[in-house]
Amino acid sequence: MNYDVIIIGAGPAGYVAAIRAGQVGLKTAIVEKQYIGGMCLNWGCIPTKAILESAKALKKVQNISEFGIDGIDAGMVSFNWGKVKSRSKRITRKLTAGVNFLLKKNGIEVINGVAKIGNDNSVLVDDKRITAKHIIVATGSKPKPMDDAFSDAPVVEMEKLFEREDFPENIVVTGNHISSVEMAQFFRLIGKNVTLVANSDYFLDGLDTFLVEYIKKKIVADNIELITDAYPEKYTNGELIFSDKKVKCELIVNCNSRKAIIPDSETPLHLTNRGFIKTDDNFQTNINGVYAIGDAGGKSFLAHMASAQGIQVVNSIKGIKAHFDYSTYPINMYTTPEIAQIGMTEQQIKNEGYDYKISEFPLSANGKALIENNTEGFIRLLSDKKYGQVLGVQIVAENATDMIAEAGAYLKVEATVYDVANTIHAHPTVSEIFVEAGFDAVDKAIHK
Repeated sequence: MNYDVIIIGAGPAGYVAAIRAGQVGLKTAIVEKQYIGGMCLNWGCIPTKAILESAKALKKVQNISEFGIDGIDAGMVSFNWGKVKSRSKRITRKLTAGVNFLLKKNGIEVINGVAKIGNDNSVLVDDKRITAKHIIVATGSKPKPMDDAFSDAPVVEMEKLFEREDFPENIVVTGNHISSVEMAQFFRLIGKNVTLVANSDYFLDGLDTFLVEYIKKKIVADNIELITDAYPEKYTNGELIFSDKKVKCELIVNCNSRKAIIPDSETPLHLTNRGFIKTDDNFQTNINGVYAIGDAGGKSFLAHMASAQGIQVVNSIKGIKAHFDYSTYPINMYTTPEIAQIGMTEQQIKNEGYDYKISEFPLSANGKALIENNTEGFIRLLSDKKYGQVLGVQIVAENATDMIAEAGAYLKVEATVYDVANTIHAHPTVSEIFVEAGFDAVDKAIHK
């Protein structure tokens, strides 16, 4: 069977690329060995955010008396993991059914099996060979295996987390990136004793150091032990042994740095020194007509970036050439409160030699935040002093992951702080902090 495009992997990179290819009239097949929606829909982005939302709801109910609601005994409120899992699975089923519908609607053939890239623009799926002028690898990634110090420890990988019936009291989360902080906070919100072991020098690499320091303080305030400067020597008798301490540990949740899932290929794919598929600026691999997008390419580990790369490659196949802009994609953390960042960090701005200004406004002075009792947080707007151009925005707020999209629009059109200050926002809204930060950059914030 011959196609215009064959896509290997049906996660956010692959299925979005497939739908886009179908929309523009390309005969397309997508090969998936396990789950439509990939890690993101089945045990990553969507399910973990669903259980986080349940944990946040638990905390809110426990403090509901602050809103003048009587009759609820906070001591009797409990977290029902079985029901939480069921809710998460319902959401996953609905979304994956929607993706299947869209693939069918756009004429995409779904082939179940393990794909191997053959020579002469071919893909082998089990005993079947199919061909296409363009092949897109979107196989994703998974956490790196635990090292020898954890060889005898009770470790659970994220895809197995939802198979558990319950959780013990003492949990260790390992990892350096956003998901490790989210999961550590999840377990703390449901009352577990949590230790976060970030076993490298790259804890939250990519975030502004101001946000990293805020997160470290928040972790401590949440009574989560954070270990960033030590490696465990061994695991024994329910404890992780470090050179200077012992940590009670009945379960380890592996949120380690990502490792690319590389498909077999008759012509070997070139890899980066970090083990990801090496591509040029157009996502082309060393094999002519073969592209790599999403986690497998190692240029980003965010679902929305993977989807954007998929659309970019398909548009390129159709002759629409464009530079892929990495500067205006948001980084989101679904913690309590949420954290979001877009554009340049202060460190990048300094390195570029800008004369810049930082404008901040706290949620504690925002009416809607006070109404909702969500006053922890702030907006941090970084701008160029000479022209007033917005260079970067950082938000800590209950809905920061939604609010950051407004900042994305400002960056996309190269807006200035004057544009931000003159954008009228409804009152009362948390988004009014944009106006305050804009005025703070121009002259003085109104309510500061």
